[in-house]
Amino acid sequence: MSADVTQADGFNAPAAMTHVIPLAVLAELTHRCPLQCPYCSNPLELDRAGSELTTDEWRKTLGELAAAGVLQIHFSGGEPTARKDLADIVRHANDVGLYTNLITSAVLLTKDRLKELADAGLCHIQISFQGSEPLIADRVAGLANSHEKKIQVARWARELGLPLTVNAVMHRQNLHQLKDVIQMAVDLDADRLEIANVQYYGWALKNRAALMPTLEQIEDCTRIVDEAQARLKGTLAIDYVVPDYYAVRPKKCMGGWGRQFFNISPSGKVLPCHAAETITGLIFDSVRDHSIAWIWEHSEALNRYRGTDWMPEPCRSCDHREEDYGGCRCQAFALTGDAANTDPACVLSPLHETIFKTAEREAAAGATQFIYRNFSGGAREDDALHRV
Repeated sequence: MSADVTQADGFNAPAAMTHVIPLAVLAELTHRCPLQCPYCSNPLELDRAGSELTTDEWRKTLGELAAAGVLQIHFSGGEPTARKDLADIVRHANDVGLYTNLITSAVLLTKDRLKELADAGLCHIQISFQGSEPLIADRVAGLANSHEKKIQVARWARELGLPLTVNAVMHRQNLHQLKDVIQMAVDLDADRLEIANVQYYGWALKNRAALMPTLEQIEDCTRIVDEAQARLKGTLAIDYVVPDYYAVRPKKCMGGWGRQFFNISPSGKVLPCHAAETITGLIFDSVRDHSIAWIWEHSEALNRYRGTDWMPEPCRSCDHREEDYGGCRCQAFALTGDAANTDPACVLSPLHETIFKTAEREAAAGATQFIYRNFSGGAREDDALHRV
C-alpha cells in the first residue's frame, strides 16, 4: 500500500509497506470488567489497571493507526466503559478520521454517558448478550441483573440513533435459546446479529467441559440460522461462526496470522489475535517502544507465522495452504503444545479424530459448573460472589 499521510501528532507513515495494514483494528482498552464470563477471549493472565496505556498514549497510537491507513477502530476490553477517559479517546479517534465501534457488556453505561459517547463521535455499538432471558444470561455473566441492563442500553442506543449489533456467544448451556436470541435482536431493532459459538482458547478452554455443545446441537443451530437468514433478509444481518471442533477444515483465523488483523492489548502490545499471548516463547512489541508501522512490518512475533514459508508438512504441500494459512496457531499450541503444528481442526492433523472424540465425550457428559473469569486466575461457580 502507499501511505504518505502526515498526522498532526508528527507521525509520518512510510511511503510503502510490504504487508498491507489492516483496515480495522481492535483496541482492548482494559481487562477490567464487571462480568465474569467463562468463555472470555482475554488471556488467563490479565493486564492490571496500572499497566494500561494512558489517555495520551492512546491518542498517539490512534494518530499512528490513522496515518498508516487504518479506517476503523473497535474499542473493546474487558469492559471499555470501565475507563473514565473513554469519551476523550473516542473523540480523538473521530478527530483523526477513524470509524469508531464500541464493543461492550453495557452494564456500566447510563443514558447520559452513552449520549456523551455519541456526541464524541461514536459511530456504532455492539452489545454482548449471554442468553435471551435473565436466569441463564445472568448466571453465565456471573453478574445479577446484567441482562435487563443490556436490554435497556440497547434501547437507549437506538433512541440515540446509534447502529446496533447484538453479539450472542452460544454454547451447550444456552443454545436451546437460539430462536429467542434471534427474536430478541429483531425486537431490539438491531442491524446485525453475531451468533458466535464459543471458540476454545484461554478461559473457554478452561471451561470446555461445561461449554462444549453436542453435534446434534450444532446441526440444529445451523438449521435455525439458515432459516432465520432467509426469513430476515433485509431486516437483520446474521453472522454465524461454527466451533472449530466440529469443522472439517480449519478457518482462516483472523485472515491469517499477521495478514489482515491485529489488536492492541491494554498495555500496548500488538497481537495478531486475541489469544496470541497464550503461545509461550513469543515476545510481542509494544506501541510504547515502536511505531505501529514498524511493528506491523518488523515484529518478530508477527512475522513468525506469516504467509506459508513457516509451514511444516502436511500444511506445506496442501492445496489449501493459501486459503486457510494453516488455521489457528493458538489452537495448535493449546491442543498440541507446538504452535507450528497442523491445527487439529483440520482432518489432515493426526490429532483431529482424537480432539473430535474428546469434544463429543465432554459434551455428552454434561458438566455444568463454570470457572468464572477474574484477576485471581478464576473462581469456581460455587465459590464466586455474584456482584450487583
